[in-house]
This record gives sequence, C-alpha cells and structure tokens, in this order.
Amino acid sequence: MNFKRQVILISVIIFSLLAFSSCNSGSGSAPDAGDTITISLSEPMTTLDTLSTTGTSAADERIRTLMYNSLVKKNDNFEYVGDLAKDIKIGDDHLTITFTLQDNVKFHNGKNFTSADARYTFDALFKTSGAKASSFYENVPDETDPEKKKTKKAPHITSIETPDAKTLIIKVGRPALVNQLLANLVTIPMIPEGTIEQQKTAPIGTGAFKFVSFDQINSSAQLAAFPEYWEGAPNIQKLNIKTIKDANALQAELQSGGVDIAPIPNNLSPDTIESLGKIPTLKVEKFPGSNIDYLGFNVESTPFNNEKVRQAVAYAINREEIIKSLLRDQAKLAHSIIPEESWAYTAGTKYTYDPAKAKQLLQESGYKGEVIKFKYASNNFAVNQYSQVVQNSLKAIGLNVEIETVDPDTLRDQLKNGQFQMNTGRWIGGNQDPIFFKDLFAST
Repeated sequence: MNFKRQVILISVIIFSLLAFSSCNSGSGSAPDAGDTITISLSEPMTTLDTLSTTGTSAADERIRTLMYNSLVKKNDNFEYVGDLAKDIKIGDDHLTITFTLQDNVKFHNGKNFTSADARYTFDALFKTSGAKASSFYENVPDETDPEKKKTKKAPHITSIETPDAKTLIIKVGRPALVNQLLANLVTIPMIPEGTIEQQKTAPIGTGAFKFVSFDQINSSAQLAAFPEYWEGAPNIQKLNIKTIKDANALQAELQSGGVDIAPIPNNLSPDTIESLGKIPTLKVEKFPGSNIDYLGFNVESTPFNNEKVRQAVAYAINREEIIKSLLRDQAKLAHSIIPEESWAYTAGTKYTYDPAKAKQLLQESGYKGEVIKFKYASNNFAVNQYSQVVQNSLKAIGLNVEIETVDPDTLRDQLKNGQFQMNTGRWIGGNQDPIFFKDLFAST
C-alpha cells in the first residue's frame, strides 16, 4: 500500500534521562571502583545475541555495547569514527572502504582479533534474516520483469577482502552507499571465527565486560570485567543487570540501594525523577540526548492532506508549557528531527505558540469538524500525559480530536499500512544521521 507518511515537528528532544547513582554511604558519590554495580533497565532483555537474532530490544542493544565492540562508532557529534578500526579510508573511487584494525585487541576467549574474524562476522550476519542483515540490502527493479513492476533485493556490499590480519577492505555498489555502510556497521558486534552458535548461550566479544550468566525468564544478566580489554581494564569488577518495569518498585530499589544505576528510566514520571534528585543518597544526572517526541501525520488522510490543518496543529500546541509543567524542564524544544549536536543539523520551521493563527489557518482550510483519531501506544507513560494536553489544545482551536490507545505491535502495523490519521510517539536513536529519513518518510 502506497501512502505518504510525514512527521511534523511538534516535538521536544528528551534528554537522555537519567543516570542515578545510589550509594549506601549517603555521601551522594558513586560507588567505589571495584564494587559490584547493579543496573536497572526499564525494558526487558530478550537475547544477548544481537547479531543473528531476528529482533532485539533496546535493553539488548545496551548490553551489546558492554560486551562487544564494532568496527565503527559515533563520536559526540554523531560522526562515524573507528572503534575496532583505528583508521578508515575511503578510496578515490568512492566505492572502496579500507579499515585498518586496532592493535592488541583480544576476544574474551583469549583469541586475537583479526580481519578474518571481521569477515566471519559478516558471513554469519548475512546468513540470517534479521533486521540488521536486511539493512545491508535494498530493493531495486527486477530486470527480468518485462513490466518493470517487480523488485528484488540487492546487496550494498559487492566484495569483502582481507589482504592481511590487520586490513579489511569492503566495496559497495555505488558511492551513495558508503555512508550507509558506516551507519550500519555501528550496531554490528565483532565476534571470533566459529562462534556464531555459541553467541546464543555464552556470547564472546571484545568489550570491557565479559559474559557470566543470563536469565531470560527473569530478564537479568551478570557480567564481569575483562582484564585484557584493549582500552584498559574497567575499574568496576562485576555488573548485575536486571529489568524493573514497575515504577514504584524501581523507586524503592533506588532508595534502598538495591539498584545503583538506572539509565534512561522511561517508566519514571518527571515528577518522580525530580523528587528522587532531592534525596541525599541519590544523584540525578541530566545530559543532552537525541530522543524526540513527535506528532506524525498521514498526509493522504483527511484532514491532514491539507497543509493548513497541519500548520494549525503546529501553532496550537504550547510546547514550552509542556516542557516546563509536565516534563519539569527535563527536555528542550526541537526544531529539527536531527539533534543539534549532529553534523547534519539544520533548524527547520520554528513554530511558536499562536492559537489565534491556528484558528485562522483552520478556518481557511475548510475543515468541517470531522473526527480525528489521535493514536498512540497503550501503556506508554512517556507520551500519555502530554497527549492529553495536545488533545485539549487542538480541541480549543476547533479540531474534533479523539484519543485512541492501541497495542504497540498493532500500532506499528497500522502505521506501516497507513491506517492512521495522527499519532505520537518517541523516536529513540537512529536519527543522528539523515540516512534514516529514507526509512522514516519514504512511501512503502
């Protein structure tokens, strides 16, 4: 089904909230180096094998960064720089990328990391049908189809060479795919030759922490410091990682010292986060992030096929008040879907709160009071509060908006198939490079 999806930024960038440091000493400082640290995540862990698994959760990917390294990572400006590759060179043909690998990198099993391991990682990846493997392919016209209606999958990578243990050469099909390749490599964990099956039960990487145990049923994992980590052994000796979905339970664990760190606790309200920051034995850290809250429109659905209606929505919402009153200043205005720290950032149209202008635009649009279904995922505390405010603001200018909460999986299917008028949600990661526009905005 072809339809046009579009995101109009009626949004805020949510800070990557929040790291809590809990300490039984009451000093307000972080636990001593060498201690066992307990980390709580708000999402369940489903697997520690993020390479071959069909789908992974945000929690899975967080643990990946502790146990593995990739060839490429992002710096503070979201530029692609080397991780296990100490040097990345793009050839004069704009098709060939040469990776020179770091020296003295060891896997958790003691094996030295070489280009053969990188090649094996790609071979193992491309034998899967997961989302990470799919990102290295694109749909192109099927030349065998006389009517030119069919498409086929074409790989981005045309060849991989390993001329020596420290050199990996990858060639792509066209120059535009070079940056796409670097973006895709960020989430690909390097593994040692012959270990793809072992990754499912006893994963082996090159990261600062190595695998100890994983309880999928209870969504918990234990990791230990890797003393031969190539960037230096971590000070923390053991990590206990567990999932705590219930906000009250997490709050109690933080206050009792049962949890030391809770990164980005989406299950805690802004009010709760503010209150916890006043407790002497807890420390709340806030730092800029790239997550955004947005309103999305199906611009081929009435009334959002009318540009003036979309503009009216933009002027009708007091984003500053949402940030101040609901989010307790734990966010800032977004003028682009790309974060300001990104090399690709350019501010888009800056909408101010102007309900009079919103009403005028709505009148000019010819809107007749048709019901508008405003959808978002059920049980999503992060968007529930501000969605109520958005609904009230739009009703105030004359839009007949009805909220409809939908099961998350069902909502994803509905959005994919164009079965929506307006929706809201939180875009988490992936928006630091304009490449993602292709997936987010393209017709399907």
